[in-house]
Amino acid sequence: MDFGGGDDIRFERIGKAGVVTLTRPKALNALNHRMVLALAKALDAWEVDPAVALVVLKGEGRAFCAGGDLLDVYESGRAGKPQVGFFADEYRLNARIRGFGKPYIALIDGIVMGGGVGISFHGSHRVLTENALFAMPEVGIGFFPDVGGSYLLPRLKDSFGMYLALTGNRIRHGDALGCGLATHAVPGAALPALVDALCTEGVAALGACSEAPVGETDEATLHAISRHFMQGDLAGLIASLEQAGPTDTFAAKTLDTLLKRSPTSLNVAFLQIKAGAMLDMEECMRMEFRILNRMLAGHDFYEGIRAVIVDKDGAPVWRPATLEAVDRAEIDAYFAPLPDGELDL
Repeated sequence: MDFGGGDDIRFERIGKAGVVTLTRPKALNALNHRMVLALAKALDAWEVDPAVALVVLKGEGRAFCAGGDLLDVYESGRAGKPQVGFFADEYRLNARIRGFGKPYIALIDGIVMGGGVGISFHGSHRVLTENALFAMPEVGIGFFPDVGGSYLLPRLKDSFGMYLALTGNRIRHGDALGCGLATHAVPGAALPALVDALCTEGVAALGACSEAPVGETDEATLHAISRHFMQGDLAGLIASLEQAGPTDTFAAKTLDTLLKRSPTSLNVAFLQIKAGAMLDMEECMRMEFRILNRMLAGHDFYEGIRAVIVDKDGAPVWRPATLEAVDRAEIDAYFAPLPDGELDL
């Protein structure tokens, strides 16, 4: 089946399922614009097709999907042609998946970050293997946890979503199941048989191979995350970590991580996650589109990509460089209505 994705994404009708496979393993299945548009077209067709009872999404290679194609975004932005259209279509797809009227089952076996989270974790079923590695690392490249992070992360219990948003730290399948990101965990070796079963039996097939892995993060650390990341403002969160740091290895390490992130991104992400807790999915996507437009016009996002992907020196020069130098009015401006109109969903 061809919905316009070329060789980067494959669509098949197998039994009662529409099966989507991300086929850019050398690029860790990073999303590009045509993949986004093709998946949206497939969902439009399959939602009204009575022969399709569910959608199954998977990736080839060692990654499920490591995010968007950031080098392309960097080069376009530096050329004065920021990819606003790509992000708009991506955000529409994220909202589309959240509201999809049939079971949408993402089989995550490997790295899932950024844009990969957006096309998987808004679906009805998120199935992770022991090889899965989840992260929203955007603040480390001067960006923010978009693709519906505003909706997804605030709804995790005990401030775990705020922790993931601000640190960008990675978690595995046990923690993902424990915090509510994943709905099921299965052994990686069982995936081929599971795909076959889903295509014949539907979602009932998940029960036969699901397991309950123990969370990788211990209870004491989870308690510390809840205590520090429940603070009402970013300054209070930092102060909480600073106070505990001299006698608490977790607090000291976490504070060190935060202080390496973009100060602007930390402030934006904190407010974004707080706001998202009170918004529905479409409102979150409109808020994120407002933030996106300001990020694409700024400095830190391109500097972060330069440091991590282009020059690979790991030494971004943020502007402003410290949390103390951040102007709250400038942060608030990221959330202001767009003069040329909001995201059309």
